[in-house]
Amino acid sequence: MDRREALRRTAMLMGGALSAPAIIGVLNGCTAKPVINWKPQFLSPEQATVVSEVAEIIIPKTDTPGAKDVGVPSFIDVMLKDVYSEKDQERFINGIKEFNEKAIAQFGESFLELDEEDRTGLVKKVHLEAIEASRTTNPSPPKPFILMTKELTMLGYFTSEAGATQVLQYEAVPGAYKGCVPLSEAGNGKTWAT
Repeated sequence: MDRREALRRTAMLMGGALSAPAIIGVLNGCTAKPVINWKPQFLSPEQATVVSEVAEIIIPKTDTPGAKDVGVPSFIDVMLKDVYSEKDQERFINGIKEFNEKAIAQFGESFLELDEEDRTGLVKKVHLEAIEASRTTNPSPPKPFILMTKELTMLGYFTSEAGATQVLQYEAVPGAYKGCVPLSEAGNGKTWAT
């Protein structure tokens, strides 16, 4: 799959906005690597575990692989280390700390100690707050941890083989052009990867 086309389609899925570091990373060859156990290169083991859990909440395993299954957490770690500026790295790390502090303030436990339902609820709450803040503040503030994680999760997932072939449709050599065909007839309701 052409990386530029994958970026274009991922941007469409996210409403047309990808950050410059994310685009540079994919164009330079960063892709999600499916691994079961991975050793973080940039994040601490605890931070990597938080990122893994948040990524899995964003794209959980269903009848298709989840974020962890396709190696999204290690993709995020490599992107942060190799592509993001020191300022963005620091914002991400501070964001993990603030995110964990919100869990403690709301539940009395760190994010990793919460049960699955509370983790999911916290991620949704923090995500909605971040979206609302970006809409009401002019100019928009820099992306917080949750939105950076969401962007990298979606980017890593939909540029992985599983994301591009099992979730999106992928046909290396497309057939004849058929315009004005209902989506339900054009590939079982899935969006095209290419």
